[in-house]
Amino acid sequence: MTRAVLALNAGSSSLKFALFAIEPGETAASPSHRIASGELEGIGIHPHFVAHDASGRVLVDEKWTPVADGAGDTAHHGPMATLMEWVGKQLGSVDLMAVGHRVVHGGPEFIAPVRVTPDVLARLAALTPFAPLHQPGSLAPIRALLAQHPDLPQVACFDTGFHHTLPPVAQAQALPREYAARGVRRYGFHGLSYEYIASVLHDRVPHLAQGRTIVAHIGSGGSLCALKDGRSIDTTMGFSVLDGLVMGTRCGHLDPGVILYMLKEEGLGAAEIENILYHRSGLLGVSGVSADMRDLHARAGISPEVTQALDLFIYRLAQQAGAMMAALQGLDGLVFTAGIGEHDALIRAAICRQLEWAGVRLDAQANAAHREIISMPDSTVEVRVIPTDEETTIRRHVLMCLS
Repeated sequence: MTRAVLALNAGSSSLKFALFAIEPGETAASPSHRIASGELEGIGIHPHFVAHDASGRVLVDEKWTPVADGAGDTAHHGPMATLMEWVGKQLGSVDLMAVGHRVVHGGPEFIAPVRVTPDVLARLAALTPFAPLHQPGSLAPIRALLAQHPDLPQVACFDTGFHHTLPPVAQAQALPREYAARGVRRYGFHGLSYEYIASVLHDRVPHLAQGRTIVAHIGSGGSLCALKDGRSIDTTMGFSVLDGLVMGTRCGHLDPGVILYMLKEEGLGAAEIENILYHRSGLLGVSGVSADMRDLHARAGISPEVTQALDLFIYRLAQQAGAMMAALQGLDGLVFTAGIGEHDALIRAAICRQLEWAGVRLDAQANAAHREIISMPDSTVEVRVIPTDEETTIRRHVLMCLS
């Protein structure tokens, strides 16, 4: 009998989802069969529910005013009830066997998908200081479903889990040892995305899967991952999602002395500094106008601040790609993925120009056409564009966990 799995990828005010059919005998390694996917935006403000089927046909496009949805966790209760009611109508007599969730932080303990229990949920909530702006959004849909469908199995899938293969030297922070005992170390994020790309390389490009590859997950948030034999050995995000690349509104790598300056000289509190680093920095902070790469491209020839923001974005990414090459001791492949990585040919071209010294030779026509292979035949580094699919990774994790 056909069953189904629902994969949820939650943010603070949005929720992406995908619904998969699970045929009899299907395993985590089987090809996925997507029934529908979509997004709930504006949770707690002005919810907007959009879904389409596997062919792209719109199934629902609905907006409504939240009625006493409240804030925080309770803001997800109304939208989750709407989503689950819609899923039930789509499935009819098909059984929803489980819901899988992207959870940003698993800490040092959770390195593999786990079925959610009240105890597991409490331990995940205790990790909120490690990801204060992301962990609550990850856990809110879990709590809503526990209240509304207490018998429905839920599986937590961790963005940090894929990076548990980092060697100890890549995990370490040069702090007094007691901080490591408290869990303060480098974790890495975007792991569900990197795991998906690693699986695609394994299936379709085995020479890169077995070699030394940098995957560039570049969206509003961004990071690089150094893959060796399909395993993460280093990544640019560390203890938090603030580290590494310049992002849409996040600062990326920052001298901690800047934070001390904000504390001592400007008298800013922790909440004010947090707001600057997470919401007012990155492309938005440097350009002064936008965190959206499309807006910045449109203004690049007009505003010197916008040009500086783009130059810094590209410079930092190429610089940190060099660090990933040092960890890999060379480079065989470079993969672009996520929103900017998949769709922005200008950014890809600029990054590849900065990496010509490493043997990258871009095929300009292939890049402009958004083909999968965008490097020249004589490039010593093979450059590809591969769309990511975190929801498919979540589906895989659910089946692994419940098997």
